[in-house]
Order: sequence, then C-alpha cells, then structure tokens
Amino acid sequence: MKQNKNIFILGIESSCDDTSVAITHNNKVISNIVSSQKIHQKFGGVVPELASRSHQNNIIPVVSNALKIANIHQSQLNAIAFTRGPGLLGSLLVGTSFAKSLSLALNIPLIDVNHMKAHVIANFINNDNISFPLLCLTVSGGHTQIVFVKSIYEMEIIGETLDDSAGEAFDKSAKMLGLKYPGGPIIEKMANISNKEEKYTFPEPKIDGLNFSFSGLKTHISRFIKKEKEKNDNFIKNNLNELCFSIQKRIISILINKLIQAIKQTNIKNVAIAGGVASNKYFRNEIKKLEKELNIKTFSPEIQYSTDNAAMIALSGYYKYLKKDFAKLDIEPKARYII
Repeated sequence: MKQNKNIFILGIESSCDDTSVAITHNNKVISNIVSSQKIHQKFGGVVPELASRSHQNNIIPVVSNALKIANIHQSQLNAIAFTRGPGLLGSLLVGTSFAKSLSLALNIPLIDVNHMKAHVIANFINNDNISFPLLCLTVSGGHTQIVFVKSIYEMEIIGETLDDSAGEAFDKSAKMLGLKYPGGPIIEKMANISNKEEKYTFPEPKIDGLNFSFSGLKTHISRFIKKEKEKNDNFIKNNLNELCFSIQKRIISILINKLIQAIKQTNIKNVAIAGGVASNKYFRNEIKKLEKELNIKTFSPEIQYSTDNAAMIALSGYYKYLKKDFAKLDIEPKARYII
C-alpha cells in the first residue's frame, strides 16, 4: 500500500439512477462528476433494469472525466471506495464490480461505503467546524432517518420511517397532481410561485417516539384530490401552486417536528440535515429557524452534495482509509444495508 501524506481516493456511487465518480485529495473534493439518467422520467419512477444498463454505459466515461477534472493519473490513486448499499441491487452490482476491477488492476485497497452514512458525512465536505455529538436528519427518496452521530465512525439510527420515505411522499404526491418525475423539485418550484399560504391543511400522522410515517398522508392527499376533482374537473389546474405549497409544508413540518422532539430528548446542540430532500430550500430555511428557537447550531451540505453523489463516498472512503478499514475482493453489494 502506498504510504504518503497525499492520499487520493476515487469514489464510485451507483446506488440508484445516478452514475457518479469523485476524487478526494486528503479530505478535500477535487472532482465530482454526476451523470443523471433521464430515461426514467417517462415511466414516473426508476426502472431498475434500465438503471443498471445505463450505469454500465456511463461508468467508464464518468471515471475518465473525474480523473481529468482532478488532473491526476490513476497511478496516483491510493484506494477505490464504492457504495456497497443500500440501493438497487443491479445498480450496486455495476459499481461494485467496476470498483473491484480497478482496485485489482491498480493493486490498491478497496473500501466499501454505506450510502446512508455517506449522506451524513456529506456535511463535512468543505466544513471543518462541525462538533460531536451530532443529530442528522437524513431524508431521501428511499429513506427518512434521524441519526445519532457520535463520531465519523460511530452512528446510530434513533428514528426512521415505518413505511414510506419523505422523498417518496413528494414524488407520489407529484404524480397525483400530474407532474413529472422526480416530483420533489417540481413541487418545490410550484410552491415557490404560490401565494405562500397553506390553503389546504393536510393531517400530521400521530406516531409515537421518533419514527415517521407518510403512507397515511399520501392516502389522505389522494382521497382529497379525487373528491375535489369530482366537484370540479379543473381543480388541480386551478389550484396547482397552492396544492404544492400545502403538500410541501406538511411533509416538511412532519420532519421538523420529529427533529425537534429528538433535539429535546437528546439535548444535542449540533444538528444537520442530509439526503436529496435536504436540497429543498424551504426545508433548509425551516431548519435554520431552529437555531434561535432552540439555541442550537445547524448544518447542511452544499446542494450538489445533498443528492446522490460520489464526493460523499470518496470522503467516507478517506476516513476509512485512515483506519485501514479495507474490503476483500469477494465482498458483495447489499440492497438493504443498515447503518
């Protein structure tokens, strides 16, 4: 294994429908390339088989581009980090297989990374001011979790969704409104051009403890829309922006209220958000408000590091490299992979 102070890690992220490759120099990101798959939009969601095929087509040019942007040669790499899971198994297999091959060809260590831990660690990209312990609310299309972060290496889930994720609630609500996939960014855009008033009040699920539930909310929204359309066929068209604002407000308030409960329960003063939904600016503003209300410090990743990206995989790989926490070549991806 190469021994020097200039540690270059190449990270590969392929858990869903984005092929991403990044390179870190020590704890700094020097390139982060993301190739998004547009093919899924017409299906209203990610088609696993199409996703894995696209990863196969994209991964070599994305790796080449990442190396070019970083201005380094592959011989300078110290290790290859990759997303082991959770995610779509076919997509994970592409990234895992390529990482193994590159590790073997270059004779450098292989490092497996938990995708959800990496989302938490995304907060540390270009930010050295976060203290422990830390609470992180991680919200994406597949997961909604409150994570107790003792250190970079020690994390524990203290609350999670019992059914659907917040990201899924955004996407399914968008589909009910006739909007394209992915629905979250479109709902945010429509909400921003509304009158910013909660015209429709949707219920907040009463779930004990720090866990979440969004299936009941989705059902209520579906029934409400169906009922109103029976009265007026143009209901959605005439009220689209206000519907988007009301839906966004309720999903975010569910997240915020559970986070407040976790803060009071743990008395932790450092709080972060992560995951794709963390790119929502309304969500970020609501989190920021908690600083004065609860006398806490809040953190959020840069927008480009909130959605799926390889920078968080490479940085996670760097910290594991320091511990010499390497994987064997017979390692397999895991569709379900708990922190």
